[in-house]
Amino acid sequence: MTPPDRVLQVTVERGVARLTMDSPANRNALSRAMLAQLGAAVADAVADDAVRVLVLDHTGRVFCSGMDLSEAAGAGAGDQGVHAFPELLTALWSSPKPVIAAVRGPARAGGIGLMAVCDVVVGGASATFAVSEVRVGLVPAVISAVLAPRMARHLLHRLALTGEVFGPELAATAGLVDLAVADDAVDATVRAQVDALAAGAPAALAETKRLLRSGGPRGSFDELQELSARWFASEEGQEGIAAFREKRPARWVP
Repeated sequence: MTPPDRVLQVTVERGVARLTMDSPANRNALSRAMLAQLGAAVADAVADDAVRVLVLDHTGRVFCSGMDLSEAAGAGAGDQGVHAFPELLTALWSSPKPVIAAVRGPARAGGIGLMAVCDVVVGGASATFAVSEVRVGLVPAVISAVLAPRMARHLLHRLALTGEVFGPELAATAGLVDLAVADDAVDATVRAQVDALAAGAPAALAETKRLLRSGGPRGSFDELQELSARWFASEEGQEGIAAFREKRPARWVP
């Protein structure tokens, strides 16, 4: 029987560790439980010699809605439960084993950050995306470190300032999605990428990824986390979170 606090399914089969976010009730939000379980699963997969490739997947309609705003409501800068997020991004970014994201539905805010640290992102036609922090009074501080190296600068600038929703075609143009495919082609495309990656020698893959990642995310995660935490605790941040939860416009909306 699945424990009530289990929000992640983990399977290892034929060299593939599939980490499936399984919390559809809160749109696979990055809750404390989700961050902890993802972090542990990534560490286990990296340490398992039988694992060649990691696949980040999801149940439900939504890939990942970002940080769990219900946990951030009323929280101060030091106790929002967001401090594990930079550690998770770093672990995925620096994983010596390739990571594929299978995105079958909407991704928002921190969910975009999860995509950006993956080596290959496969996006279905039903997937939509938004760097939506400003619309709830927050700043995309932490994810900026991994979005900046991946996305076209001028598009990231516009999309982060407007918070607008965009589809797979623009996501591919921007560099966020590597392979935009029909919804019913996601599984086959992921399998093909797994096969292609598994054809590489493990040590050579790890060294190639290290070489290509050696510049690191842009910006200090410590500084960016501090900035993010301040905005979560700010007056605008708490108003935006409240408006989001109450399904009403924030007070700054004309």
